[in-house]
Amino acid sequence: MDLWNLYVRGKQTYKELATDFGVSESTIKRKIKSVAVSDVLNRAPGKGVLLMDTTYWGRSWGLLVIMDAQSGIVIWIKYLKQERLADYKEGVEYLESKGYFVDGIVCDGLKGMFQQFSHHKVQMCQFHQVAIIRRYITNNPKLEAGKELKEISRLLTRTDKESFTEAFDSWYSRWEIFLRERKTDPVNGKKRYVHRALRSACFSIKRNLPYLFVWYDYPDLQIPNTNNKLEGSFTDLKKKLLNHNGLSKDNRKRFINEFLKA
Repeated sequence: MDLWNLYVRGKQTYKELATDFGVSESTIKRKIKSVAVSDVLNRAPGKGVLLMDTTYWGRSWGLLVIMDAQSGIVIWIKYLKQERLADYKEGVEYLESKGYFVDGIVCDGLKGMFQQFSHHKVQMCQFHQVAIIRRYITNNPKLEAGKELKEISRLLTRTDKESFTEAFDSWYSRWEIFLRERKTDPVNGKKRYVHRALRSACFSIKRNLPYLFVWYDYPDLQIPNTNNKLEGSFTDLKKKLLNHNGLSKDNRKRFINEFLKA
C-alpha cells in the first residue's frame, strides 16, 4: 500500500509513517501534500435512490454528502458553514443535469425539504424522526402519555405503515384532550399549553407521517427507511480524522475527498 493510502485508510500518524519509511516528518508531510486528489463527483450510476445529509466539525464547518443508496458510492459533496435547502437543491439538480434519474430521496426532514422535492418520492429518515421525538420528551419521560409515545416511537423502524399509524392514532385519541390542556400565565395573563414538549413531539409525527413510510408504499424502488449507510460513513470518516489531528482545512478536505472515494 502506498504512502497516501496508508495515511488515509490506516491509522498511522506523520511520525509513525516517517519511522516506517525512514524519512523525516517534514518529508512525509511534503509528499502527502503533493498527492493529487481527484474529486469525488461524476461517479453517479444511471439511476437510483439518493441518501442526503450533512455532518459537522464544530458549529461552522460542515460537509453535505449525497450517496447512491444501492452502491454506497458518494456522488456529490459540498463543504458549507450551515445546512441550507438550497445546497441540497444544488446537488440534486447537478446530478440530474448529468443524467442521473432520481428514483427517490432519503433525508432528515430539514424545513422545506419535502416541498422542495415534492416531484420526487421523499422518505424521511426514521431514525431522525425518533431522535426528534426523543429530543422533545427525553429518554426518560415522566408523563404517562410521554412514556407511551416513546414506546410507539420505538416501533417506527420495526413495523409497517398500518401498524404504526394505528398505534399512533390510538395514542392520540386517548390523549387528545390532555394535549389541549392550557393554563394562564400569572405574569402576562396569556394562556399557554401545559404539555408543550409532548405536543411538539406529537405534531412532528403528524407533520412527517406522509413521508415516514414512502419506502413501504413503493417496495419496487428499494428505498431505505433510514440514512444508516450514510451515517455509518460519517462515523468512519470522523474516526479516521481523529488519528490526524491538526490538519489544515485544505489538507482536511483532501483527506475527506480521498476517503469518500472508497
